[in-house]
Amino acid sequence: MSAEPTITTASGSRERRWTRGAAAWLHLRDWLPDTVDRRVIAAAWATLAVQIGIVGTGGLVRLTGSGLGCPTWPQCTEDSLVATAEMGIHGVIEFGNRLLTFVLVAVAIVMFLFVVRMRRTRRDLFWLSLVIGLYVPLQAIIGGITVLTNLNPYVVGLHYFASVLLVALAAALVVRVYATPGPRSLAVPRWYAVTTHLTSALVLITVVVGILVTGSGPHAGDGGAARNGLNPEFMQHVHAWPAYGTFALTLVLLAGAWRTPPPLRLRLWTLLLLAVEFAQIAVGLWQARTGLPIWLVNIHMVLAVILVAAMTAVTMHLTAPAVARGATASHTEDA
Repeated sequence: MSAEPTITTASGSRERRWTRGAAAWLHLRDWLPDTVDRRVIAAAWATLAVQIGIVGTGGLVRLTGSGLGCPTWPQCTEDSLVATAEMGIHGVIEFGNRLLTFVLVAVAIVMFLFVVRMRRTRRDLFWLSLVIGLYVPLQAIIGGITVLTNLNPYVVGLHYFASVLLVALAAALVVRVYATPGPRSLAVPRWYAVTTHLTSALVLITVVVGILVTGSGPHAGDGGAARNGLNPEFMQHVHAWPAYGTFALTLVLLAGAWRTPPPLRLRLWTLLLLAVEFAQIAVGLWQARTGLPIWLVNIHMVLAVILVAAMTAVTMHLTAPAVARGATASHTEDA
């Protein structure tokens, strides 16, 4: 007796495809971490690394005069999405920097997927990764506006400052992946916290004035780009004032760190902050006395965002988990 033929309907085929899709999604969901593990930590560090890296490549675009290597946006030219041979090395540099945006997007997506199952237990990681992921396309749009405005120095400065904020968010993300979840409370003397926030304010002022200095200097990103009209020599002095103030307050923070709870590791973080400031000041003085060579200016730009990352780390280590803080205080009183 022969078997009856099996008839597959369209609805049955769709049902099987839906079942396979659901099974694949469940497999992916089970693979994604539900606690902070090595994958989450690696993704957080990758987020910080690519955000700092794009500052270096963006600086290369500007310092080599390739800011209008692709004269329009989002395409490279009106007729081509990519750089053409006629555009030469400037087109390659500018378009290459644009392509790196996709790397930032990919890393941001991976970071978000790695914390999506922790959205209730680690809301800090969830929201930080979400904000970074949404901010990256916004940063790309600001970059496009810089091209469409023919490298207006204030728009270019805004583009750089957007990267500064992204680096700060990425540094906060790295700090939080190592942190114990839950409520936190201030774990340092009040004066130390106030001094830290004053130092942070001076770092911010230093970066903003540095952006204005660059907007007044010779590296416009293109030979025909406008400058902001400020006196570059005077602005260099203005830039130095908050920088030296930052350095002085960091010395205070480093000295005071020896009176803070060892688990906060503020000795390490303030020492790192001071080391970055040493390097930044040295490079700043060197470039000013050697006619602003592009490689030194680029290092100075990258060090500026590393400084922001280090300052963010110091600020975020002022608190400790509330339970641990209470236990430490109780132990101190008993002693």
